[in-house]
Amino acid sequence: MADLSDYERRLRRSGLPLFVEDYTAREDVFNRAAPLLGLVFVAEMLGAGQLDWPWWQNLLAVGAGLLILLAGFAALNLARGRAFSAIPARLGYTELAGFVLLPATLPLIFGGQAGSALATIAANLAILVAVYAFLGLALAWILRWVASRLVGQLASSLSLAAKAVPLLMIFALLSFTTEEIWRVFSAQNAALYTLTLGLLVALGAAFLAVRIPREAGRLEREAAGEGPPLSRRQRLNVGLVMFVSQAMQVIVVSLVVGLFFVTFGLIAVDATMQADWSHGPVDDLLNLTLFGEQLELTGQLLRVAGGLAVFSGFYFAVAMLTDSTYREEFLEELSEEMRQSFRTRAEYLRLRGQAG
Repeated sequence: MADLSDYERRLRRSGLPLFVEDYTAREDVFNRAAPLLGLVFVAEMLGAGQLDWPWWQNLLAVGAGLLILLAGFAALNLARGRAFSAIPARLGYTELAGFVLLPATLPLIFGGQAGSALATIAANLAILVAVYAFLGLALAWILRWVASRLVGQLASSLSLAAKAVPLLMIFALLSFTTEEIWRVFSAQNAALYTLTLGLLVALGAAFLAVRIPREAGRLEREAAGEGPPLSRRQRLNVGLVMFVSQAMQVIVVSLVVGLFFVTFGLIAVDATMQADWSHGPVDDLLNLTLFGEQLELTGQLLRVAGGLAVFSGFYFAVAMLTDSTYREEFLEELSEEMRQSFRTRAEYLRLRGQAG
């Protein structure tokens, strides 16, 4: 059993937790996160209060909210055939639904705040997704695994960068000095600006993901050796490792481009010119003096640099999809890295069969 635990730990640290047999989200993910979920659940009783109420009304509302949450928790226990005060041994769909929905009733009961109720539901769903991503799919271990190999992966993508980035930078530089690009990114409110960048990120992610199922199958054929075939969820795990590996390269390119334009704009575009291009006053964030010249970092400059950085990441993601030489080199390097993980899985399954 100690040997099996060691193999399972090695698979998780390789970013492949779904290679562990009998791995379930309810037992291996949400149960481990139960203390955090319980803390959030109790903290959300504050949703019963309102800022414009006096302190004693908020105190009464919070106390009543706590009673409502505890009553809902007791009702869930009774519905599952447990004692009303029992701590669930497993967090199933009923308990998770209660975690999402019960706190959202408080803003509705105390003040009819439908917007706050929807925000609570969205926040709790986001917490569950984050918990599953970081614990269930071992996203933290995948990021650590990818980060430790990022330099080598970036080196393998230098040929692609040498072809894609110069053309991209010429286009971005020409766009940076136009009034239209400043008006597009600086005139939007925060929500629309975030939505615009989010659309570019989503489209870039789609380009990265479109060929991953076929390439994950190819990677399995080349690296798995004589081990048993992967299940569908295990192929999903391999695909996630591939996706994160490529996404990290895109993020690095975007950050470099964004930093370049912040620096370039800080030196070459003064606040008066930024105000003219933005058709409005600029938000001064930082003032610097360099060689006797006043340099101003503005919110508008950060917005434009951020927009061009995200667009550059999207362009690089498209280049990754269409450049066959890069994909061959990337898959060859990843295959070499994954062979050890597949050998670990084969040894783990053999030892598990002997233990059974």
